[in-house]
Amino acid sequence: MAEHTTAGSSGASEPDTNSSAVGEDYPGRHREYEGRHRADPGGLSVWATAQSTGPVQRRGRYVPESVKHPARMLPAIAAHAVAVYTQPGDLVLDPMCGIGTTLVEAVHAGRDAFGIEYEPQWSNIADANIRHAHDHGASGRASVIRGDATRLMSLVPKALTGQVALVVTSPPYGPTVHGLVRPGEHGVVKYDDRYNDGEDKGNLAYRDLTGLADGFAEILRGCATLLRPGGAVVVTARPWRKRGELVDLPSAVIAAGLRAGLVPTERCVAFLAAVRDGQLVARPSFFQLQQVRKARTSGVPMHLIAHEDVLIFTKTRTAEDGSGVVT
Repeated sequence: MAEHTTAGSSGASEPDTNSSAVGEDYPGRHREYEGRHRADPGGLSVWATAQSTGPVQRRGRYVPESVKHPARMLPAIAAHAVAVYTQPGDLVLDPMCGIGTTLVEAVHAGRDAFGIEYEPQWSNIADANIRHAHDHGASGRASVIRGDATRLMSLVPKALTGQVALVVTSPPYGPTVHGLVRPGEHGVVKYDDRYNDGEDKGNLAYRDLTGLADGFAEILRGCATLLRPGGAVVVTARPWRKRGELVDLPSAVIAAGLRAGLVPTERCVAFLAAVRDGQLVARPSFFQLQQVRKARTSGVPMHLIAHEDVLIFTKTRTAEDGSGVVT
């Protein structure tokens, strides 16, 4: 499941910009745009990103506390996006970075990165994951800014405007997600299934779909300002069910991107299942499997979710530069 990090509309902390990756003296070693999109036009739109399970992908690469985040992005999804849409030395941003999956995969690939995270618990783990990556030979630089990503441009040094090659992120799926389980006296006990303790409602996860889409549009608007010509914004999202009704989050993300001045250019599929001998091997959580079994028992032909939508955007030219998409 994607790592849904947590920006909000109030109570943001002051930005922490100690690292040179986001400082005013940023040396700007990222190359000028060379007039072409980084993606391979012959590449597949299906990303085989779950050939190994999430725990296997993170083992030894992330600190053990990372498992506490209720909705972690598969490292292979972030790694694939970084490999396809950037070159070594490029700058990568995750405006809702959670435990820092995007940042870790970027620095291991020789890119620089920075992220925004609203919840101190997750930003502290992201910092630990970055240190862990450097201890294991990662050559890129990275840092985490603690604050509200809907106010992105007030958190980020102006020197980074137009410098970001790639944004990789994902919106939240509500205040409660799958989390972890353990056996209890009266059955299975669910834990680590929330972004915070529920006291701070400034988190985007506590908004309804309209409020979530509005907040996400503000975040994407800031990303568009930071994005360089030819840069890409990669958003992972998938529908979820609320009281039995399907909530079409990918369509809401596309609409938010359009409102932010971005243009959708690709729609890919990132597998949450392994491909074995031409067949898909599902990798569901306990709760996904339980939900599907209950639905089928009651006569609803529900299936396990085997992929996430990957929505790719570029930004439009300004009115002064003319209309159209920067390609």
